[in-house]
Amino acid sequence: MRWPEHAIWWHVYPLGFTGAVPSGDGEGGGGQGGTSPARLGRLSGWLDHLVGLGCNGLALGPVFASETHGYDTVDHYRVDPRLGDEDDLQRLLAEASQKGVRVLFDGVFNHVGRSFPRFADVAAKGDESPYRKWFHPDLRTFEGHDRLVTLNHAEPEVAAYVTDVMTHWLERGIDGWRLDAAYAVPPEFWRPVIERVRARFPDAWFVGEVIHGDYAEIVQRSGFDSVTQYELWKAIWSSINDRNFYELAHALGRHDEMLETFVPQTFLGNHDVTRIASRLDDRRHLAHALVILLTVGGIPSIYAGDEFAFEGVKEEREGGDDAIRPEFPDRPDATPGYGQAHHRLHQELIGLRRRHSWLVHAQTTVDTLTNTALSYTVGHGTERLAVVLNLDDEPAKVDLPHAGWTCAAGEATFTEAGVTVPPAGWAIAEP
Repeated sequence: MRWPEHAIWWHVYPLGFTGAVPSGDGEGGGGQGGTSPARLGRLSGWLDHLVGLGCNGLALGPVFASETHGYDTVDHYRVDPRLGDEDDLQRLLAEASQKGVRVLFDGVFNHVGRSFPRFADVAAKGDESPYRKWFHPDLRTFEGHDRLVTLNHAEPEVAAYVTDVMTHWLERGIDGWRLDAAYAVPPEFWRPVIERVRARFPDAWFVGEVIHGDYAEIVQRSGFDSVTQYELWKAIWSSINDRNFYELAHALGRHDEMLETFVPQTFLGNHDVTRIASRLDDRRHLAHALVILLTVGGIPSIYAGDEFAFEGVKEEREGGDDAIRPEFPDRPDATPGYGQAHHRLHQELIGLRRRHSWLVHAQTTVDTLTNTALSYTVGHGTERLAVVLNLDDEPAKVDLPHAGWTCAAGEATFTEAGVTVPPAGWAIAEP
């Protein structure tokens, strides 16, 4: 296995996590210099929490100089001054490395902020600017966001720039890139860029943000190692809320097809979606969602705060992401939910996944399927686990292949005649 196949990511949105004000705070917001508050250092105090959770990867949201929320980059070579400076970042990378924690950066290469120097030059000089070809003839913006100007990915200088940014930070100790809005960039742009970067850093991992479409084809055309598995994310919470496990079973079939060609990046939450604790109608089913995430194939990530059952609803308005990107305390043990049941469940289930590292490639076979009851086995080679889920308020009887199952987590009764799952219950079993 390559190292990414052992990775379980803890995903952080740094500007929110560290209390940086999204629209500038008098300390250099907008990438215009200023006094460094060195907020990145606050993340160092959470590395032991990450490791104690069972994760071994820190997936950082934007850390580069930007105008407001981090996705309007103005300088890909400089740390956002609201977070600190490069020395602060290097200390964090060194501390993570000492603890065996890999670090993933968020690369926003589809668009830039209007203060990006090359665009500012175009805005001032028009066709006389040497950077005019970096942008489309109509100076189009990204998905209606006036402050996000889309790069022209047909321009070789843009490809050379992105290649240089990637190698610059890989040289400084990061392990890979999440490629923001990768779905909006032609796949043919990514492949030569990634090939050039991979020639120097063969172990680097590249995951593209892809929301819909033919994931496997996108991976093949782009050269990505992985993409974000939004189909499975949606099916998990939707099937639970609708009491319709048929939707999940269909998504698991699709997921298995993807696993034949690449390993998807799986999740229940991220910086762009409503928190899973707010998305689910019944908080008892938080456990069911987590069980699914951590027993199916893929490279999973935990969005910081989900282990504490944080709530937060994404809204389509100015500041509508604030609730899902809150500031965190300096110390993990000062966080609401720390050490409580959902936190402990994360530790238990991530630990189980660590003991069964083959799960990254596991294929799923559904054995019992009703609206509210589901049993499945996951396997790779000769390895096998069983999972039983019940959404109903009455006990459920489900079937599994005969294998002398022993309950490894959760609660259910396993006999030769079948399995009985308590009301709103679940269990994971080993043969």
